[in-house]
Amino acid sequence: MSRLEVLAVASEVFPLVKTGGLADVVGALPKALAREEVRLRTLVPGYRPVLAGLEGRKVIRRFDDWFGGPAELLSGEADGLPLFVLDAPHLYDRDGGPYADAQGRDFGDNAIRFAALARMGANIAQGCAPRYRPAVVQTHDWQAGLTAAYLHFDGGPRPGVVCTIHNLAFQGQFDRALLGRLGLGPEAFTPDGVEYYGDIGFLKAGVRLADRITTVSPTYAAEICTPQGGMGMDGLLRGRADRLSGIVNGVDTDVWDPAADPLIAAPFSATDLAGRAADKAALQERLHLDCDPGAPLFGVVSRLSWQKGVDLLAQALPTLIAHGGQLALLGSGDAALEGELLHAARTHPGRIACVLGYDEALAHQIQAGADAILVPSRFEPCGLTQLCAMRYGAVPVVARVGGLADTVIDAAPMALASGAATGVQFAPVEVAALEIALRRTIALYRDRPAWSRLQAQGLQTDVSWARPAKLYAELFADLVRERGG
Repeated sequence: MSRLEVLAVASEVFPLVKTGGLADVVGALPKALAREEVRLRTLVPGYRPVLAGLEGRKVIRRFDDWFGGPAELLSGEADGLPLFVLDAPHLYDRDGGPYADAQGRDFGDNAIRFAALARMGANIAQGCAPRYRPAVVQTHDWQAGLTAAYLHFDGGPRPGVVCTIHNLAFQGQFDRALLGRLGLGPEAFTPDGVEYYGDIGFLKAGVRLADRITTVSPTYAAEICTPQGGMGMDGLLRGRADRLSGIVNGVDTDVWDPAADPLIAAPFSATDLAGRAADKAALQERLHLDCDPGAPLFGVVSRLSWQKGVDLLAQALPTLIAHGGQLALLGSGDAALEGELLHAARTHPGRIACVLGYDEALAHQIQAGADAILVPSRFEPCGLTQLCAMRYGAVPVVARVGGLADTVIDAAPMALASGAATGVQFAPVEVAALEIALRRTIALYRDRPAWSRLQAQGLQTDVSWARPAKLYAELFADLVRERGG
């Protein structure tokens, strides 16, 4: 079987630049797809960390004026990942993160910055990189959405296009006055093009003009076709339902491997969990929690936002404390939520610890040392935290939405007795239901045989990219055949 060439266009990639699960997926998919005879090469912006990590750098093309300044298209590798990099200092050489400055304020020219990325993706798809012509282009989220529009309105031969939605809440909607600066003509500004509620819709363009649409779980694929979950795009998604599919994410099991994880205090495996006690003690010590091996320790690694249900968790903390629980939380986001959680930590020293920001090592330590991982999201396209939890022997406690519903089997009596259960689900996504879930989880924790069964089933669950990669490979191959390739 000949190898299928796929170009991915994305705004972040682990381990070079990451703000969330998008980077993890973009970083893990190429390795997983290689086993399916798919060679995936990713185009990313030339942020400082990307350029610093790029090895074997070669200049493919130079541009005197690329959306307002000189630029180069580079090729190379980073951490074994084959990359194209758009090195445009006027767009990407900035303090702060990929989308916002150090104070968290969005860059005012994000429309231009990511149109430049998408336009380059379209150029590569049309052959601007010598001896490289992908059969499929996969665009990730709104930042790459205009790739499909450029290819469509350019006309002529093009590869198949797959638009992958990681989170429909972020759509990339910008003023229609930018149309010309984005290199699009008036013919593009229609409901069948980039027009979206009177503005330019980057993700909308991808959804409307791609050949296939994927999102990151079957349940989320159904949810976004409803008025409740579609966030203004449900009508378009229902109209393209025959092109839409949900493929659950996996986790990189080389990065997330408790038997060989250099970031945790003590290694352990599915067949020998002895090291988890040391990891729990180390986590309690690091976060100044009471060193009580019998206290049910809940972990949270999350953006602190309404979507993630962190406000519900804050309201449910009295129940967690009253039943002897501890909380180790890592995250950042809404300032009011940050303040509320810091206040809870000050009020309950030794019981609640709150670390603001993101710390990759601490994220691993929470997974290895917590007894349970809380994911109370109001909506969750897929979620990776609960998959890492199962891999690390922490029991996921999740809202019954999106990918959380698809990946966690609730510890109902029959599922628990049969050994099928992997965690605790709750619905509706309200404080009262979360409080019930916390009480259920703590009762299960104190029933050691039941808890051991939950841990064992989670540890035996395949959360790798093996099956998702097969599904992506099949989708890419079907699209190539459909287009006569």
